[in-house]
Amino acid sequence: MKESKLVEMKNKIESLSRVIQSLITEVQRNASIAGGTLTALQVHVGEDEWKKILEELKDKEKRVEKDVEQSLEKRS
Repeated sequence: MKESKLVEMKNKIESLSRVIQSLITEVQRNASIAGGTLTALQVHVGEDEWKKILEELKDKEKRVEKDVEQSLEKRS
């Protein structure tokens, strides 16, 4: 390969690396915000209500998983 082509590829790789690092930072920031929001909600509703909400979400997730499995079985 020509040196100019290698330099161009190197620059593209460095640019992509910066973009990926920026995306990782943004995902970490979003995770932190989401965690803080959940903590604030938990404090707001109280421990007992929070446990009820978690149980409802777990039940809903189980139903969705079951529906997806049934849907996949029908396709097979």
